[in-house]
Formats: sequence, C-alpha cells, structure tokens
Amino acid sequence: METRIALIGIIVTDVTNSNELNSLLSGYGQYIIGRMGIPHHHYGDSEVAIISIAIEAPQNVISALSGKLGMLNGISAKVLYAG
Repeated sequence: METRIALIGIIVTDVTNSNELNSLLSGYGQYIIGRMGIPHHHYGDSEVAIISIAIEAPQNVISALSGKLGMLNGISAKVLYAG
C-alpha cells in the first residue's frame, strides 16, 4: 500500500486528556517520523499545548489517527498532506 507524508497539527486545550493523547500517538509510533510539542502557559487562564506530528503512513492510517484525535475532548487536530 502506498504511503503518504503528512503533518498533523494538534491543539490541546484540556491537558487532562494528555495521557489519552500520548497513548494514542504511541500506538501509531511506527508511522511517526517526528514530533514537536510546545506548552503555552499564557493563553488566557488556560494551559494549552501545541503539537506537530510528521507522519508517513497509508492514507487510511493517517485518516484513522486524525479521526481518533478529533474524538478526544479538548483536542483539535488538522492534517496537511504533501503534494
């Protein structure tokens, strides 16, 4: 199956779900090329995390991960595909 390269941008506005998020990403670890996370402590009264995931995987795997991320409360995710 042909793989695609994508970036997944994740905004975490409810850090209580961080364990669920990390567990989910760990399950897709074989596809993740790189990950960068930035905590942001100055967003109003809330703590926010900004995470960028570089992934190389079949289209259906990327879509499944993105869908599962979107189902977590307090977490938003968007995918950007190469070419």
